[in-house]
Amino acid sequence: MSWDFFVPVCVGDLVKSGEVNQYVVQDVVSPKQLPPYLSKFKAALRSQGPLCILEHFDTGYSVLQHCNSLDLVVKEDTLELLVQVNLSFFSNCKCLRERSWRVVGLMLLSNLEGSFFIFCLAQGGKKGKAGGEGFLHWDSEREKVLQALIQLLQLDIRSLWSLSLVEEEFIRCVTFCCYKLLENPTISHVKSKPTRDCIIHLLGVLIKKYNHIMGIGVKVIQLMQHFEQLSSVFAQAVSVWSAEYGVRAIVGEVIREIGQKSSEELGREGSGVKAFASFLSELSTLVPELMIPNISVLITHLEGESHTMRVAVCEVLGEILVRVLCGDGLDESGKADRDRFFDTLQEHLHDTHSHVRTRVLQVYTRIVNSKALPLSRFNEVMELAVGRLMDKSINVVKSAIQLLAAFIAQNPYSCKLSSADLKKPLEKEMAKLRMMKEKLEGKAPAHSCFPESEMFSSLSTLTSETVLDTLALIFKGEACAHFTGCFLSRYSSKLPSKQGDDGELKKQEMLVQYLRDTETFALQVERAISVINTMLYWKTTSVVQEAVQFCVTVCEFSVANSVIGVRKMLPLVWSTDAAIKDAVVEAYRRLYLNPRGDTVRMKAQALVDSLSELMVDASLGTIQCLEEIVSSCLITFIWLISCSDEREVVLSNLDTLCSVALGEKVTEDFLLARDTVITICNITDHVRVRCHKPFAPFRLPQDHQLFTCLTQAIAEGVVMEDPYWQSFMEQAVRLIYFLAESPDQLCSRLLQRSARLLLDQIAEGAEVTKNTDQMSELLALCGCVAFWQVSHLERSVSAELRRRRGETEEREEKGPSTASESAMEEELGLIGASAEDTEAELIRKICETELLENLLCAFLPLLVKVCSSPGRYSHPQLTTAACLALSQYMMISPSVCEDNIRLMFTMLERSALPVVRANALIALGDLTVRFPNILEPWTQNLYTRLSDEVPSVRQTAVTVLTQLVLKDVLKVKGQVSEVAVLLIDPESHISSMALNFFNELATKDNAIYNLLPDIISRLSDPERGMNSEDFNTIMKQLFSYITKERQTESLVEKLCQRFRTAKTERQWGDLATSLSLLSMCERGFKRLQECWECYSDKLTEPGVYQPLLSITAKLRRGAKPQFKPQIDEFEKRLTAVHTRGLENVESPEMEEEDQKAGSKTVTHTPLPAKTRLRSKRGRSSRVSLSGTLETPKVTTPIARSSRRTRLRN
Repeated sequence: MSWDFFVPVCVGDLVKSGEVNQYVVQDVVSPKQLPPYLSKFKAALRSQGPLCILEHFDTGYSVLQHCNSLDLVVKEDTLELLVQVNLSFFSNCKCLRERSWRVVGLMLLSNLEGSFFIFCLAQGGKKGKAGGEGFLHWDSEREKVLQALIQLLQLDIRSLWSLSLVEEEFIRCVTFCCYKLLENPTISHVKSKPTRDCIIHLLGVLIKKYNHIMGIGVKVIQLMQHFEQLSSVFAQAVSVWSAEYGVRAIVGEVIREIGQKSSEELGREGSGVKAFASFLSELSTLVPELMIPNISVLITHLEGESHTMRVAVCEVLGEILVRVLCGDGLDESGKADRDRFFDTLQEHLHDTHSHVRTRVLQVYTRIVNSKALPLSRFNEVMELAVGRLMDKSINVVKSAIQLLAAFIAQNPYSCKLSSADLKKPLEKEMAKLRMMKEKLEGKAPAHSCFPESEMFSSLSTLTSETVLDTLALIFKGEACAHFTGCFLSRYSSKLPSKQGDDGELKKQEMLVQYLRDTETFALQVERAISVINTMLYWKTTSVVQEAVQFCVTVCEFSVANSVIGVRKMLPLVWSTDAAIKDAVVEAYRRLYLNPRGDTVRMKAQALVDSLSELMVDASLGTIQCLEEIVSSCLITFIWLISCSDEREVVLSNLDTLCSVALGEKVTEDFLLARDTVITICNITDHVRVRCHKPFAPFRLPQDHQLFTCLTQAIAEGVVMEDPYWQSFMEQAVRLIYFLAESPDQLCSRLLQRSARLLLDQIAEGAEVTKNTDQMSELLALCGCVAFWQVSHLERSVSAELRRRRGETEEREEKGPSTASESAMEEELGLIGASAEDTEAELIRKICETELLENLLCAFLPLLVKVCSSPGRYSHPQLTTAACLALSQYMMISPSVCEDNIRLMFTMLERSALPVVRANALIALGDLTVRFPNILEPWTQNLYTRLSDEVPSVRQTAVTVLTQLVLKDVLKVKGQVSEVAVLLIDPESHISSMALNFFNELATKDNAIYNLLPDIISRLSDPERGMNSEDFNTIMKQLFSYITKERQTESLVEKLCQRFRTAKTERQWGDLATSLSLLSMCERGFKRLQECWECYSDKLTEPGVYQPLLSITAKLRRGAKPQFKPQIDEFEKRLTAVHTRGLENVESPEMEEEDQKAGSKTVTHTPLPAKTRLRSKRGRSSRVSLSGTLETPKVTTPIARSSRRTRLRN
């Protein structure tokens, strides 16, 4: 009997009877009976070939029906049988003529594959045998099934249906399998690429040969909505379908579906907007040329609320501009599209969402790096990028820096010239252009304007005799009409001029325009550099890293003034943030420590030249930073040479150094002598890398030529006037104490000799001014000797005592041991500790008594006399030297420090010389470290210098206090509010240092949190007189460090409690402003509600009401739906109390609320009406009573509010 097989809408329809001769499933086999039936199916396939499919169709159908409950082996065997059946059709032409068999095999294979995938997907997450080996086996077989389907569908099977039209049900049966496989979460992984490619090609065949394009667009959108990972898969698929299968319309179909999505629909959760955006971005990278015809559909999303879609569209535009609409070969339409796309991107540099602004800047960075930005837009886009440096979003700022770096790297102008250097050449060329225009206008005859006109062809020989004939020719009617027609038709768009002069004029105009553009570009670069240089000290690490990288880029391209930023970043090598320090070290290694050259000598020369460039006009701080960078970069090299013969090399040439640099002509070049001394210092034990085991110190005898030269040079320099003598003297005294035997004796003789030379010169009757300068040098020498003498005792002598004691103990341990000695071994630790205490006490006693009983004692009264008599000794250099020397004497012992501490602070506060006040600050900082107990009562005096009128003193004060506070020498107290004031200092470098202080302080646990209430109280004190704007600026910065919810909650309570003690309206306003600056959380808001009684009676003041009202506005933005009613209720309560106070009227609702509140608490008898009066005399009593009153009904100041109402009306 002949059967017809019709593909059903659903598989279950196969068991229902239908038309005549339609195949119907007769027997659905139960799962337990299926294995024998499958064995029969296998035998029939071997004997009959694929023609057995109709006889055993019920078996395949039964497997499909019971797929979820069958063993994995049964399903795998069935799938393998169906693959063999379908592949057999290729080798059997007779089978191809049998429509029913063909369709049956395809239908069963597709449905079983889809069902099998669903089962494996459900079991894939489970552990065990069912979800393990079987699933892996399915992965290996899946490609074979898909390849079989592709090969079968590529054949011409339309003849199997009537009218050669493939049934839609059959197409749906195959696509069901593909779409089910695409729902696999791992389909986008690398391991799934073979399967992914098979699915894409299978769908491509269906689209091209079986008209599946009508439904594929909608299906792609639906799948991306539910499976976000498919965005990249479908982007690849659409590009393959359009390129390899020639179905270019598929791009428009899918994009049109996305374009038709409304803004409201894309704004809903689960709308698939992220998948759509990712799809568009990736598709534009694959087929950018096919996006142009459909871009108008996407442009509408730039006006929508979804910032994700706006980002995607901007990325599509950027890809089109880089890959398609670039170069000089564009036609007019292409140029118009390019300009329109660039205008669109520029508009979204000011998008309301920071993520869009960031991505647009990144798109522009790619455009610039690809050299796809037209020259005419360079300066315009760069100006916008510089403006984005002020953006409030950190990511936008970073992207703007990257874009500016790309502009500098790819610019067509000369960056080496500054705008000032370009001004004169531009003016010169503009003047030349004006002269050329004037010359051309005066030189050109009238007839030359129309060289091609026959009418004027004879006028080239025009003379004064023929001028009348010419005028008649022009004003004759026909000739005039002919002239007008020729002009309008042929010359209206041309500039009449001679070819040679016109060419030179155009060249000059192009040169002038080039210079103008170059000047504009240089100005923008200078502006960008100045702004980015300020970002080097931001607290955001990533921004600092980008700023450092920008400085490296501009320096590598030799941009004018680029060295400023490179030098400014130098102090960042001391940053506690390892990322910032590493970035700076890497920047300097890249710029200066990576020399280029063909030979070693050339590389060494390049390295010396680059480092010498940095050393020009370098300060001592700059040199120290460079030393840190060099040591970081060359630490490996230093370890290699640390054990070399460096000491022997220097010692072997020591005589040469003494004779050349420290010989008879030493007084002619103290700078060379100083550098020589520093070089010799490098061989001392104090500077060289030491091993862990103590060793005998390396020192030279007192009568060595080196010390003879040094002492002679120092003594002779005392009576000379040389600006480099003091720096040489400090290094020379340091070397004497590092390298000489008994350096105290050498320096004692040095002081005697220097004093004698000075007295001899005074006796000779030298000028008073000259004597004063020389006296200051002698005092400086005394202070330096005193300082290094103390250092010598505490470092060298103490270390030598410990070394000798260790040797003694080591010898005793090696000697014969006795029973009594072994019994005392446990006490050796105590004995060692006692010995160390004895040594320390010996050093302290020497500093306390013996140091001030020798020659140093003779100069102390002189120092005190000069410092305490500023009117008599008013010479600045003498006063400065005496102050510094006295501070060094005070380092000797606590007694000297206590005796002169008042004098030192007097100089700090009353000296008219800023340099003296600055030096006193530094000295007192050192003394605080050495004698903290003595300096502790004077701490407040150190903070007062933060408000010094001279910027250099304020800078020194904040530097000293930063070191003391951050190193935990000084306890952080409320006086730190003086540092907070420096956040608004007019000097930018001082405000930056203050900001850095708080950035570092914020790294300590709860430090700023504990200080904030006291800082607020001090800054809002009426006696300080700080205006509200400055207060808000300071508080905004300080509150940015409060990030924990618990801290916020606690601060809310503390600030609310301070309303009770605040006495003025300004203090109330400052407290309310501080509350509004907190990043209020739900817990903090609840605490604010609980403290209602603290501030409710102050709500009549706008300065209190408005900040508190702004808190509700901030909370409402990101509040949960269930939390918003509480915010609304609190806002109504604020407004009600504020309005009630102003109008002297209480609403019934508030009265009822007050009555309810009063019934729940202890009732308090209201005060008489006089407590409501707002007189100045009664204000303090009202404030003191506000804490005891239960509701704002009693404490609302009605008298004052009624006056306000009258003024308002």
